[in-house]
Amino acid sequence: MGQSHLLVDFPIKGPAIAKALPGELPPLMPDLAAAQDDLGTVHFSRFMVEGDEKLLFLSDIDGETDEHIERLVESAGPVFDAIFTYVDNPPPMPVADNPEKVTKWLKRHVREPLDTYFAYDASVQDIKACARAAGFTGSTSQGTLLTYIAFKSRVQAVGVKLVAGALVGDKGHKASDSIGTLHVAHWVPFEHNHIGFFTVFDGDMEKYFQDFADKTAFVFNALFPRVVGGPPTPVEKNAQAFYQWGLDNNYPAIGFYSAYPGLSVQDIKALLADRESPSATAGQD
Repeated sequence: MGQSHLLVDFPIKGPAIAKALPGELPPLMPDLAAAQDDLGTVHFSRFMVEGDEKLLFLSDIDGETDEHIERLVESAGPVFDAIFTYVDNPPPMPVADNPEKVTKWLKRHVREPLDTYFAYDASVQDIKACARAAGFTGSTSQGTLLTYIAFKSRVQAVGVKLVAGALVGDKGHKASDSIGTLHVAHWVPFEHNHIGFFTVFDGDMEKYFQDFADKTAFVFNALFPRVVGGPPTPVEKNAQAFYQWGLDNNYPAIGFYSAYPGLSVQDIKALLADRESPSATAGQD
């Protein structure tokens, strides 16, 4: 089973709604978390409000996005009923009476990523089973980076999108592996010459940005001269300014969900490696 990044772009009704959402959404999150627990295929999810126009729902999942949306509509209908009250031109409500129309609406509002990175090729259930077998829960804090970046012009945006595979791709994924604290990372294009960069990481944000500067500078050095308000480059020589840019441009996550809170990337890799070790395999015989 492969992994996918799902991003649903909900157009919201206006500035008053955008301002209210950070307070209105949290009471819905326990029910959404319970639905995602029941699905058993969601690694991480979170919402973010961008400006006065967008509510973004990001989710890192096992399997294909279309099937996941169908299952999520079945399991979290009341949550979507509440969310759609804030949305411009929503599908017919309630969800329970209109599951096919709601599913089609959600699929039409999916933003496809340019590039996705996952630190480990393992399902939610595999990771939980390994942790359970080892009696290990972990104690590492997990954080989110949610940025929404504006290019200086349409030409700059198109140029970066055309070379995204070369800038990120295998080279970027190997560099991301070397960071060691990055669970997932995704580059997602938007209208009006914008791109989103979304990650989930372990531990301290300042160290995380220092690791980015040390190990993935080639990506950001190509990006920042083309964007509005980018920090000075090269980032490896301007790490503090790069970190400050991250602080200034990191949107708050609403309702951050993790299927395995406390487990770091290194914890997960060690647990998966232990499962494949000869002694563990012999114990299953």
